[in-house]
Amino acid sequence: MAADSKGMRGRQTVRDMVLSMLAVGIVVWIGYVFLPHGDGGDPVRTVGYQVEAASAKRAAPYPLLAPEGLPAKWRATSVGYRPADTNNGKGNAWHLGFVTPSGQYAAIEQSDVPRDALLAEYVKGAKPEGTSEVAGRAWERVQGEKDRALTAQTGSGTTLLTGTASYEELAELAQALK
Repeated sequence: MAADSKGMRGRQTVRDMVLSMLAVGIVVWIGYVFLPHGDGGDPVRTVGYQVEAASAKRAAPYPLLAPEGLPAKWRATSVGYRPADTNNGKGNAWHLGFVTPSGQYAAIEQSDVPRDALLAEYVKGAKPEGTSEVAGRAWERVQGEKDRALTAQTGSGTTLLTGTASYEELAELAQALK
């Protein structure tokens, strides 16, 4: 009889283990089916920039530009203003980055450092490619190794619209600057 109870206990242990694994498997399957798991989600984290732009406009020693009326498909992803005394000797600097409607990157970089220094920092291998007239202002077109830019003097500052975006999208951004 002792042999029978040992065999019975062994079968119960295996049966209990199989039932436990089955129960855990069902719970995992339900979690997978009903809980969101990131498929198709938009990885772009957007930021608001209107308050930062208003503050930066009061602090900047040059006419700081920010877009107004851009379509919602332009999604701001980064924003910041650094005064010269906290910017490692790189002058006053305004930055506003976007993901464009085509999924490319475009940024506004404004500073009171010389234009060539700003270009060297943001557009590696920059070579002039003519000019574009946008909103009554002449913008120099510049092509780099990976990025392109539109650049213009704005008072004592330089405005650089740069990124992987096309010249057409950079011109759309320039059109919205106020």
